[in-house]
Amino acid sequence: MPKTSAPDHIRTGHPAPAVARTAGILVTLVLGGLTALPALSMDMYLPALPEVTDALHSPAATVQLSLTACLIGMALGQLVIGPMSDKWGRRRPLLIGMVVYVAATAVCAFAPSVGLLITFRLLQGLAGSAGVVIARAVVRDLYDGMEMARFFSTLMLISGAAPIVAPLIGGQILQITDWRGVFVVLTVVGALLTLVVWKWLHETLPPERRHTGGIGHALRTMRSLLADRVFTGYLLAGGFAFGALFAYVSASPFVIQDIYGASPQTFSLLFGINSVGLVAVGQINGKLLVGRVSLDKALGFGLTVIALAATALLLMTSGVFGHVGLFPVAAALFVLMSAMGLAMPNTNAQALMRTPHAAGSASALLGTSTFLLGGVASPLVGIAGDATAVPMAVVQLVCAVSAAICFLALCRPWQRMAPAALQLP
Repeated sequence: MPKTSAPDHIRTGHPAPAVARTAGILVTLVLGGLTALPALSMDMYLPALPEVTDALHSPAATVQLSLTACLIGMALGQLVIGPMSDKWGRRRPLLIGMVVYVAATAVCAFAPSVGLLITFRLLQGLAGSAGVVIARAVVRDLYDGMEMARFFSTLMLISGAAPIVAPLIGGQILQITDWRGVFVVLTVVGALLTLVVWKWLHETLPPERRHTGGIGHALRTMRSLLADRVFTGYLLAGGFAFGALFAYVSASPFVIQDIYGASPQTFSLLFGINSVGLVAVGQINGKLLVGRVSLDKALGFGLTVIALAATALLLMTSGVFGHVGLFPVAAALFVLMSAMGLAMPNTNAQALMRTPHAAGSASALLGTSTFLLGGVASPLVGIAGDATAVPMAVVQLVCAVSAAICFLALCRPWQRMAPAALQLP
């Protein structure tokens, strides 16, 4: 098979095994599937949220906790699985996590109460975190520099298909069955992805590059990462940007369907269009901007657009312009989501460039920050009930401004010519 496009001179200090440098397209597809897992787990379920509220006789804010539980599980799971993959390699922790994910998702399909649903959504997130955290670590094993930024944008093309397709599938599932059918489909998808990983994703971290320390070593490594001002700046900027995104993910089913009266199928279509915007801008970033415009400039522009779109949403939803219909709100949400295509891949790439020898731990911290901040944003958007979209816009604006402040105050891009690798314990 042909080698992947990353040449030896851009790889990290210790090259990955030869088997991991082959089948570039196939590895890209597998990693794309793993990074798509969070979107599949949440977005396919989104059109069913109002139905779950009725079926389990629970308020909207309580049902939204099933999203929060999944996010928190993915955040906390990464803190464990990321360092595990630095010690034991990428493949074994990934396969164990995927098997548990399939089992937990199957239980969600038969949950008789919202409490049990939330519990197993938490377990689903804990196990499913293996896919996203190890996928980022594998990218760091194989790529460096601008090639890593380009590869993250390529992954966005693949994983971005998940939020486009998932709500559409979810909406169609609700046409023929109830919300439990969504989890049945997710169980099948998880089982197929587990089989693909077992058969085609080879180990990318050779034994000589693995850490031999235990929990203490992992904690010291994470402490060293967080002590680095620039790494922490990118971590927080990416986390707050994801908080703005997940405020939309969590609130949009109620905003679009309940407030503006759209059908589940219309909501799914709008959600898919927004995801197309995110993917398209991500490809512009990877194919046109990387190598021509600095990653920091692209990131700064993306954060600015997110903040402006959130401001427009707040003005519209608060009645400053009078009664505003669905189209202007949907347009502002499209702009906000599209700008994520500049923020997400560039924060990941810039942060991971500084951590070539602790990719699992760095990936864990990046993932934990994004999912924790997303988990906090989820209940906040429903704090005033499901009759107003103002909380969604407020949360998005606060997150966008916070991301910009962290980027400017901690990363200080005007002071740095090129990212420097950290010296870790």
